[in-house]
Amino acid sequence: MNPEIYSHIVPKLLDMGALDVYLTNIIMKKNRPGVKLSVLVSEDKKKNIVNEIFKETTTFGIRMYKVDREILDRKFQNINTKYGDISMKIGMRNGEIIQRSPEYEDVKKVAEKNGVALKCIYDEVTTKKG
Repeated sequence: MNPEIYSHIVPKLLDMGALDVYLTNIIMKKNRPGVKLSVLVSEDKKKNIVNEIFKETTTFGIRMYKVDREILDRKFQNINTKYGDISMKIGMRNGEIIQRSPEYEDVKKVAEKNGVALKCIYDEVTTKKG
């Protein structure tokens, strides 16, 4: 498949409600290089996603597997930094904070606005406790 199609289909599937979409380089039969398109999708969105993959790609078949998924409870907190406010995603399990991650789009916007490296904004926001 023309690799340009991947840059079209990945965001399209995410916009349609796929939980995640990723590409993996693989070696296929007859030692041919290929790219595996993997899509994590809820049962209620599966039919539309499958139809879209058939419509937009060159595939003749789709393998499907059911998987179990556990997620952390989430909340969002605004963190004030010297560069501006950044939304921080907080992941909790049994009431305990397990993960903290700044929202990429906020970090990118603040970095561009201030003419500062993205990494500097990440460093600034991850040292804050809220």
